Formats: sequence, C-alpha cells, structure tokens
Amino acid sequence: MSGDATNIHATAIVIGKTGLLFLGPSGSGKSSLAFSCLAAAKPLGLAAALVADDRVLIARQNGSVTAECPPSIAGLMEIRYTGIVRLPYVPKAEMHFAVSPVNPATAERLPPEDEQIEVADSIRLPLIRLSATSANPLAIIMAKIGVSFE
Repeated sequence: MSGDATNIHATAIVIGKTGLLFLGPSGSGKSSLAFSCLAAAKPLGLAAALVADDRVLIARQNGSVTAECPPSIAGLMEIRYTGIVRLPYVPKAEMHFAVSPVNPATAERLPPEDEQIEVADSIRLPLIRLSATSANPLAIIMAKIGVSFE
C-alpha cells in the first residue's frame, strides 16, 4: 500500500465484487454484522472474504477506494465473547459502501437518502445504516443497494 493510506478502526469484507466497510465505535457490532454477511453469502453461492478486521488501511487509488489488511492480522477476525477466528481472506479489495451499525432504540427510523460518510481524509463512501441486531444483514444490504452480489 502506498504511503498515503490511513489506518482506520473498521472491518472490511467483500461479497462477490462488492466491498463493504463496516464503521463504528468499539463494541458497536461491526465484526458481528460483517461475519453474519460472510456466513450468509456461502449458502447463496456467493464468493465472500474478509479483507481486514479491527484495523483497515484505506486509500484512494485511481479513483477507487481500496481497503488493505495489515499483514499481522491477515485472515483473523475477533468475534466478541468467542475469540479470534481464522477466515478466508483477500489482502486488498475495492470498497463500494460503508455500513454503520446503529442502536434501534436511538437511531432515526428513516435516515437521509443518498447519505455519504467520510471514512478518511477526503475519502467518502455511500452509507448504509443497519441495526446492530439485524437477523439477516446481507439480505438488508442487498435490498438497499439493489444488487445481488453476482
């Protein structure tokens, strides 16, 4: 990764060819939602892989937003209250959407349309807000962005 990468606290995955960057404070449900998406993709026959959990190197390259895993944590994901698990991973992928876990008790029922978030200095992605307790986050994300991840 080039020297202009920013190390952020996030979880990055790729489902099919769609990169999803889960953002939020520690304990907000980023890893759990990302893991649920990875697990849901397999029975659907979709390619799915972890890029990075907890620390993500994010950069803008050739007009795209890329996420890369620091080598020391490649293929590792922390599942809170369970421990560290080893998962199929790719070391780098393009990111297309940011996903923010929200608390249903305090979140806006209808967030703004076409919302974007700055994930690092001058790097923005379309934002999807998702209940941290969502039973099927991948289905909700697929419905929201209107793709089947093929």
